[in-house]
Amino acid sequence: MEEQQQPIHNNISNNKLRNCHPLLSGGTRKTEKYTHGLSSSQIQSLTAICETFIPPLQSNSVNPDVTSFFNASASQPPLPNEVAEVLVNKGVPQGVALVKTLLKVLSFRFGTLLLCGFSAIDWNFPFVHNFSEIPLEKREKILQRWSKGNFLPFRLFFLITRLFTIFTFFATTDDNFENPAWKAMGYKVDDRECKKHQKERPLEKGIIEMVNENDSTFIHSLTQKGLQVTQDHHQNLYKIKCDVVVIGSGCGGGVAAAILASSGQKVLVLEKGNYFTAQDYSSLEGPSLSEMYEGGGFFVSNDGKMIIFAGKTVGGGSAVNWSASFKTPDNVLKEWALDHKIPLFGTSEYQYAMDEVCKRIGVTYKCTKEGFQNQVLRKGSENLGLDVEFVGKNSSEDHYCGSCSYGCRTGDKKGTDTTWLVDAVNCNAVILTGCKAEKFILSVDDNQSGTREKICSGVIAKSLYGNITKKLQIEAKVTISACGTLNTPPLMIASGLQNPNIGKNLHLHPVAMVWGYFPEDKTSYEGKSYEGGLITSMHKVVSSGEVRAIIQTPAMGPAAFSASNPWISGKDLKERMLRYSRTCTLFTLVRDKGWGTVKTEGIVKYRLDQIDKENLKLGLRQALRILVAAGAEEIGALHRSDGQRFKCKGAREEDLEEFLDKVSKVDPATISRISTYKEWKWSFTL
Repeated sequence: MEEQQQPIHNNISNNKLRNCHPLLSGGTRKTEKYTHGLSSSQIQSLTAICETFIPPLQSNSVNPDVTSFFNASASQPPLPNEVAEVLVNKGVPQGVALVKTLLKVLSFRFGTLLLCGFSAIDWNFPFVHNFSEIPLEKREKILQRWSKGNFLPFRLFFLITRLFTIFTFFATTDDNFENPAWKAMGYKVDDRECKKHQKERPLEKGIIEMVNENDSTFIHSLTQKGLQVTQDHHQNLYKIKCDVVVIGSGCGGGVAAAILASSGQKVLVLEKGNYFTAQDYSSLEGPSLSEMYEGGGFFVSNDGKMIIFAGKTVGGGSAVNWSASFKTPDNVLKEWALDHKIPLFGTSEYQYAMDEVCKRIGVTYKCTKEGFQNQVLRKGSENLGLDVEFVGKNSSEDHYCGSCSYGCRTGDKKGTDTTWLVDAVNCNAVILTGCKAEKFILSVDDNQSGTREKICSGVIAKSLYGNITKKLQIEAKVTISACGTLNTPPLMIASGLQNPNIGKNLHLHPVAMVWGYFPEDKTSYEGKSYEGGLITSMHKVVSSGEVRAIIQTPAMGPAAFSASNPWISGKDLKERMLRYSRTCTLFTLVRDKGWGTVKTEGIVKYRLDQIDKENLKLGLRQALRILVAAGAEEIGALHRSDGQRFKCKGAREEDLEEFLDKVSKVDPATISRISTYKEWKWSFTL
């Protein structure tokens, strides 16, 4: 394999962003080698694929930024190697294997002839060409055929390479935090600074970061914070004793740690992610997703239908949430208490607990100034006579931050990393970052009734960094698994628990998205699509007295937006991206009746129920009507691979209705697969 050079983080010159954490910075590497393992011939094929998705084009614009963007190509170094690196390290293994195989086949002439047919042939010697030798126009037609064909491996290859190529192109930055597309798109990275600069990090006195430890320092760091530690050289273990071990530092783990630590218990929190503060955040989409989300922002279900966003950092989802903070609805509490026979949810104690949590994280229910997307949602709903509500958020009423999904740079949003975990470490709790739980320590106990029960007495964990060579055996009176629905079931199964219900009934609240374009010179809405509070308004879609869906606004950075859009051609994609800053995206979310399973770490199986499909369809239609009522010039849906769009000005009602029927059409027989003929059904979960 040919060794390649890869970007590093250095020489960042943007004064307001230069002090961000190195893991969250952009820039180019100069020293480290790539680890993707692709051969030079595979990279050559991938380079041709990258160029096909995002080709260099001529522009008639007098704007030099637009001209520069159109001239840029995803084939320019080091982008193909960057795409390969992200694909191999973040992609689903089966998909990665498929891509590697087809890239190898496409590097040979007769392999290309087999996959591409007559497109690989011309009258010039050597007559049959490999993929990289085929003219760009022909390559574009090949990818268009593969995106709509019936042969599943071709569709998968198209989907995977398209996703990683387009995302990487729009997420990659140089040493100055710049991207060749951003100025043309009207995009600017949030460079606001923290409102309250703190000399010491909020969790400093309780945090131990495994990335900074080694075998010679680790024991001292633990004992310094009041933990009992011994070494077991025979088993190659560090044995750590505490009263309570909590796995996960998010909404559940943070609260549990604080309450138990305040009662006098010695609490140890395990978090596999890293610790970042407001001063560390860069608001850069690529590195932020990579470091602070499960799967680096590419966590997908096993069939590729569902993209799942879940936090992986100190504070968990509360550190990267879109600020929206909901109390459990009354109808859901009633269902849990009565139908599922869990009486706690019907008590005043549970209501009190929700109130206390909201109080501690500073939930507010008004918004001084709404961002562009929420202005559109509110105005469109009001024009249709629909109810639209303010959404509670764990930030102040004047919070105007469009990048909280990458960590709140202003420090105004209050996650567990700045609230409950601070309370915990003030009561001598300890937080281990970069530390992953592997299995519970279980033993069998014969109780007085004569039955045998399994007792949990702690957890076996490991450092995610090679500088600590021993595993951790954490012995505790109480073990709390608060690592979420994606990680707790696999942990239970890996520990030897065999209840067949573990990992079942996974609900993800699937989402589908629509868009509307609002030219700045023709509409009165202020701001850009990426500015302002992420979710401040909400419309509930009600039918027959039942909430069937809710409509809100998402966080969509340039890379996520570009990768979510259908790819028709390189020219079409670039033209869409020029409208990014004034394109309003709405999502419709349903409470799914269908469910999935998660029994192995990183592998989620999920399928929508028929009623979920109908509710998504109902929500999509309503969201599109809201965009029309708000004055959109053009509308469309992101789940359609055929790129259908509708010009709103002067359109007749029957034409709009016909478009709504087409764009929301879902084939029940094929919805559970990666794709249908001429259509992809993308879903997201937050």
